[in-house]
Amino acid sequence: MAAPVTTHTGHLIGGERRHGSAEQIDVVNPATEEVIAQVPSGTPADVDAAVAAAHQAFPGWSRTPVDERAKAVRRIADGLTARAEELAATMTAEMGTPITFASKVQVPNPVAIATGIAEVVEAGYFEPERIGNSLVLREPVGVVGAITPWNFPLQQMVAKIVPAIAAGNTVVLKPSELAPLTAGLLAEVVAEAGVPAGVLNLVHGVGPVVGEALAAHPDVAMVSFTGSTRAGRRVAALAADTVKRVALELGGKSANVVLDDADLAKAVKIGVANCYMNNGQACSAWTRLLVPADRHDEAVELAAATAAKYQPADPTEPTTRIGPAVSATQRERVRDYIRTGVAEGAVLAHGGPDTPDGLDRGFYVRPTVFGGVRPEMTIAREEIFGPVLSVLPYTDEDDAVRIANATIYGLAGGVFSADTDRAMAVARQLRTGQVDINGAAFNTSAPFGGYKQSGNGREFGRYGLDEFSEIKSIQT
Repeated sequence: MAAPVTTHTGHLIGGERRHGSAEQIDVVNPATEEVIAQVPSGTPADVDAAVAAAHQAFPGWSRTPVDERAKAVRRIADGLTARAEELAATMTAEMGTPITFASKVQVPNPVAIATGIAEVVEAGYFEPERIGNSLVLREPVGVVGAITPWNFPLQQMVAKIVPAIAAGNTVVLKPSELAPLTAGLLAEVVAEAGVPAGVLNLVHGVGPVVGEALAAHPDVAMVSFTGSTRAGRRVAALAADTVKRVALELGGKSANVVLDDADLAKAVKIGVANCYMNNGQACSAWTRLLVPADRHDEAVELAAATAAKYQPADPTEPTTRIGPAVSATQRERVRDYIRTGVAEGAVLAHGGPDTPDGLDRGFYVRPTVFGGVRPEMTIAREEIFGPVLSVLPYTDEDDAVRIANATIYGLAGGVFSADTDRAMAVARQLRTGQVDINGAAFNTSAPFGGYKQSGNGREFGRYGLDEFSEIKSIQT
């Protein structure tokens, strides 16, 4: 396995590496609590410089022939594939995702996303459309500010940067300060793919400084943000002053609805795996398991037995299924939610707030299962972002849909049933951006995004390209 990046990483502005201010941000390995790198703490002046570089590069890049941009995207996908081991090892080191998950999901998904974008462009996405006496064109928005999270760092950067540049935009990227090293590798891949200097710029730093400067910048035409709903509200408010386009992919509290005719053991096994993927740090995770009331106890028992197979361990080991939380702060946040669940009367069936046995170093959390959870409980309403599953009983199908929809979020969900048509009918009633039936596979070409306070806009495939394209009609 290739060694992760462990050296200082600077900003990238107009094709030049810059160290920025003297103030640095430590990058901490959450499994060892060791500082493995530093990145500069960016300033509004750094954002100004990066936006200026992107603005300068925009005319040339936006006029680059569409087929050349598609070829560049293909080369980016090839570059990611060539550096897959290094990328996977870096993500494991900086944010604790298990190396097997990094190798099988955290890298292949971005490669598939980039390949899918290239295919859509090559299929004629940017060809003008004739409507009566109008010629309808898709044109780039301009300079795009991309603000990305730490939990799926490569995937979310690729989901924004690749369609943005494929559409002819230029980008200023602000990655999470908790997991910034993958961004430097991606920037190298983009440059090696022949994308001109200034088309992709990178500014490290914290959200209240760099992120807010990007969102408010008058020369940024669009901001695409993935992160918490709270931070998303702030981004949208700042962007409103300049009426720039905003795309938000925010939090979730997704429900896995198991109907009374489903294979309960299979549904619970898949549901627990979904809830605990990426150490429980996934906005689309099914953190609520909804089961018929008369099978609640059986479901809790199955979930607890399944959870017992997820032993927190060193994420660099290929057999590890669950690693640490990304930071000490996140670990304590998850533990506090577990304590709240107990205090509010939920039944702790597995796990708990204590440190996992044998792990005296690292930000580890016990995978946890609660039974007897009521919809009004905190753990059933708020996004925990950790390996905590809440099992909720329902009385009938209408009650299941009501409970599933009784949240401010609407990002993802699941439905299990022996009758696919019945599952489809329930899926159509869920107020959420995507639903998987009987554990169907993730599709990197289908639209990804949420309803309600899970955000607006969509990512992946032609839907992702839509976000980064302006529509012009010319009448003749």
